[in-house]
Amino acid sequence: MRKRKQRAGGRLNSVTAVISATMVLVLVGTVVFFAAVADNFSRSLRENFAIEVMLSDSLTVQQTRALQRQIERQPYTKRLTYTSKEEATRQQREALDTDPEEFLGGSPIPASFELFLKAEYANGDSLSKFMPPIAKNPAVLDVVYPKDLLDNVNDNIGKVSLALLVVAALLGMVSIALINNTMRLSVARRKHTIQTMKLVGARWSFIRRPFLLQAFWMGLLSSLLADGVLFAGMAALLRWDVEAAALVTPMVMGVTLVAVPVVGILLTLTCAFFSVSKHLGMSRNEAYLY
Repeated sequence: MRKRKQRAGGRLNSVTAVISATMVLVLVGTVVFFAAVADNFSRSLRENFAIEVMLSDSLTVQQTRALQRQIERQPYTKRLTYTSKEEATRQQREALDTDPEEFLGGSPIPASFELFLKAEYANGDSLSKFMPPIAKNPAVLDVVYPKDLLDNVNDNIGKVSLALLVVAALLGMVSIALINNTMRLSVARRKHTIQTMKLVGARWSFIRRPFLLQAFWMGLLSSLLADGVLFAGMAALLRWDVEAAALVTPMVMGVTLVAVPVVGILLTLTCAFFSVSKHLGMSRNEAYLY
């Protein structure tokens, strides 16, 4: 009867430890998820800044295509779209509800390229380095880009990223502390077993092995449960807001779902190792008082 109670108590303790670890890993996964989404958002914001490259009316079709290929080959180019003089005039006519050709005798609006930069090049330093050579090209009338606005956006993104980093660090410390306490309690419940095995001359590595194995399975099971909760949450978010798919990409979901088991297993193994080592270093009297 006593053995049955001990087994039931041991199973209950294991279930409690798994639930506790799962809740912590859900927190870890949430931090990773929001960090990945924030990175996606900042990249999307930078890559949607358009740079207008106004073209000379004297350019032929072949010259325009050659210039387009030249710009597309540059390392900073994300994508490049061409708007002809006729198309630009039509868009202006629709926007202002007037035809500039009626009172000017022709359209003053030139053909243009709309250049979108890669996220890592969307900053003031890169613009100052790469845009002047384009502007000096005889085929280019002017290069227009919102440098001040881009600098403000980058500055705000930097501040938000720093705030997220601080929050992630604090939550990471909380997660480590909670996992560590969970594993310490799990190991402490078997302190008598550790002392008994020490008395019969078992090696420390032999004593650690079952605890580390248990910690591995606990971390894996907790991670799978946490991944299930996180996946359900991300799927619900995508169903609730279809436009969220632009930020909650398969890459974001993959990073989140992979990071949880990696962190969970490493944390439980590490905490179990040090918890067992602490008990192994105790004398029998210290173990009973602990």
